[in-house]
Amino acid sequence: MSMMRKSGLLVISALLFLTIWQLIISVGNYPEALLPSPKNVFYAFEKYSSDGLLISHIGISMYRFVLGYSAAAILAILLGLALGRLTLLWGILDPIVQLLRPVSPIAWSPFIVLWFGIGNMPAIVIIFIAAFFPVLLSTITAVKRVDPLYLKVAANLELSNVQLIGKIIFPAAFPAIAGGLHLALGSAWVFLVAGEMVGAQSGLGYLIVDARNSLSLDVVMMAILTIGIIGFILDRIIHFAEKWVVHKYFSA
Repeated sequence: MSMMRKSGLLVISALLFLTIWQLIISVGNYPEALLPSPKNVFYAFEKYSSDGLLISHIGISMYRFVLGYSAAAILAILLGLALGRLTLLWGILDPIVQLLRPVSPIAWSPFIVLWFGIGNMPAIVIIFIAAFFPVLLSTITAVKRVDPLYLKVAANLELSNVQLIGKIIFPAAFPAIAGGLHLALGSAWVFLVAGEMVGAQSGLGYLIVDARNSLSLDVVMMAILTIGIIGFILDRIIHFAEKWVVHKYFSA
């Protein structure tokens, strides 16, 4: 699909969303105190953008997200590549991971705040937890599903374990790992907002709580839309990065 056509579809989607939003307000006869109109939310965007406050909150949230997500992705991929090969050790650790994985990162927030205080670290830790398990499990599963024929070829070539992982296993497992990175991105971005609602005094999640407390629902909706737009952009970035890596390193 051409870039021009994709841009056109994106514009149509945005217009459809705004139309449905305005229709809900008109048909339901909702007052601004219950559901702000697109016009008032646009004014909130304009106000918070002009004074730099929105950009400041976005920058802080992105800083926390990049640190937490990157640390989780790197560690989970490295551990997953190793544990996928060490089946006995993974057999011991698997029940522990399956016990911890379903627990919401927010459930750990009382301990996280006690251990790390308030500020950036609680949100970063919550993002790390949210992203870590999807990437770890997808990596381990991908390593286990590598074609045994590849491993036999590697054995014939007498590759070391590091060479085996770098030249055979990682390229073969990368598509599944990329899927885990996609899944983890959505989860981590959702819990970034939740983390900032718990232990932060800045960021988009904090902006929602602060606006809610002052009953500024137009600002709440502005922050919600900002979170959605950035999440969409991040997903596209991961998608294009995946395609670039495959084309650059793994194409024949």
